[in-house]
Amino acid sequence: MVSELSHVSNREISAMSTEVLESRLEELQEELLQLNAEKSMGGTPSSIGAFKATRRSIARIKTHLANREA
Repeated sequence: MVSELSHVSNREISAMSTEVLESRLEELQEELLQLNAEKSMGGTPSSIGAFKATRRSIARIKTHLANREA
């Protein structure tokens, strides 16, 4: 149940408002939680690169939010 929207580019992030970024961050964290649950139950992830893409997108969003606050 991995969405294809787990990757968020820097260009997309720059165009988003702070409220949209915060809601997208919550969505990505939920997705990562589901991926971890699927992995811990012994199942194979439906997309091998989903963990990496999701974690990196979360990091990008957090970095942009921190830079906007500074």
